[in-house]
Amino acid sequence: MTYREMLSQHVIAISISDSPDMPVLGLSEQHLYDAMTEIARHLLALGARIVYGGDLRVNGFTELLFELVARHRRDADEGDERPSILNYLAWPVHMQKDVSDLEKFSADLIGMAKLVLFNRDGELLPMAERAHYTAAMPSDDDWAKGLTAMRQAMLQGTHARIILGGRVDKYKGAMPGIAEEALLSLHAKQPLFIMGGFGGCAKDITESLNIVASDGMSQRNWVGREEFVGFSFQDLNNGLTEDENFVLAQTPHVDQAITMILRGFFRLEKSG
Repeated sequence: MTYREMLSQHVIAISISDSPDMPVLGLSEQHLYDAMTEIARHLLALGARIVYGGDLRVNGFTELLFELVARHRRDADEGDERPSILNYLAWPVHMQKDVSDLEKFSADLIGMAKLVLFNRDGELLPMAERAHYTAAMPSDDDWAKGLTAMRQAMLQGTHARIILGGRVDKYKGAMPGIAEEALLSLHAKQPLFIMGGFGGCAKDITESLNIVASDGMSQRNWVGREEFVGFSFQDLNNGLTEDENFVLAQTPHVDQAITMILRGFFRLEKSG
């Protein structure tokens, strides 16, 4: 079995956001964008589809994915014309935009990517129904409920998740986004790959799972961190050994991380 055969029908979620530790690690914001580019490019080249919970902001990760898929088409099976990128938009994200803007985005992405809209309860919201709502600013409750509902829906539509970076303050929702998405994967026993080399929330999670030891700095206490207590590397269900998860949790080298991730997928496929 080749990696191409293994991933051609997989839908993989990527969770990524700015990390507060980048400057300390000698990394810049561009390193995180480069990591996203390489991960997505490899997955698309092997036939996988990518899901990302984006916000359509200028120069954000969503825009990066759209530009990437325009240049590097997914190596799809014959007859498989499904979009390569599914950009999930939670209720509080898209409710701030005029439906005409959303419709233009959708039209520009035909054949490459797709916007997937959800209502406040995490149910699919067709564009025709979205047209009945006017743009408005979401409340804190809209953010908390809408983001959690979207993340739960994402879990149901994907086969695995990769997380890296992640801010732990000034976030929207019930807890840091990457933390909530990782926690949902753990509870569902969905394969979870944690790239901790960029610090941030992902690195904190590897410490809470006892994959890596604390670096001696004072531990960050963010909402929901205590919920990872009791989980370990076995609960990642990602096909990697403890030592391999340690490498994935430490390395800042994206090629090495991708090698680990593909190795894990290969083992999962063989054992399944």
